Amino acid sequence: MKLVPNRDVRVMAGLALARAGDTAATEKLADELDKAFPLGTLVQRYWLPTIRAAVALERKDPNRAIELLNEATTIELGSPNSFVFLAPAYVRGEAYLALSDGQRAAIELRKFIDHRGIVGNFPWGALARLGLARSYAMQGDAAKARAAYQDFLMLWKDADSDIPILKQAKAEYAKLQ
Repeated sequence: MKLVPNRDVRVMAGLALARAGDTAATEKLADELDKAFPLGTLVQRYWLPTIRAAVALERKDPNRAIELLNEATTIELGSPNSFVFLAPAYVRGEAYLALSDGQRAAIELRKFIDHRGIVGNFPWGALARLGLARSYAMQGDAAKARAAYQDFLMLWKDADSDIPILKQAKAEYAKLQ
């Protein structure tokens, strides 16, 4: 952020900090973005709700995350540039998973498959498949869950085998066999 403190770098840093659990730094950065871009539609209606929802998830408050993400619903499928990748839908899907609402989680995470052009090669596209597998498992649909796990595992077939999320996904998939 010191080398290139532009909007895009700062919003990605905010998401990364939130997902890493540094909520204080995330909130400080979100406040800075709010002040720097008070009239920026993407910042105000897309990125800040998503960053703040990620903080709410980190604080184990998925209902608050969903509430915050209501602001982004009307524009989250827009793609004014290559730096928009369905972040609100992913965080909302994670919130529904935290609430054990597999049906709503699947609706959100399915957007990553239905709108590949928006997602591009952003890593959450692959992780959304894992969330989708989990949502189907929650719903008791083993066939769809297996297929979604297989999609995820195919995308990660060349990944280091000791990555925790990959190990966890393989264990979850094995339970469905």
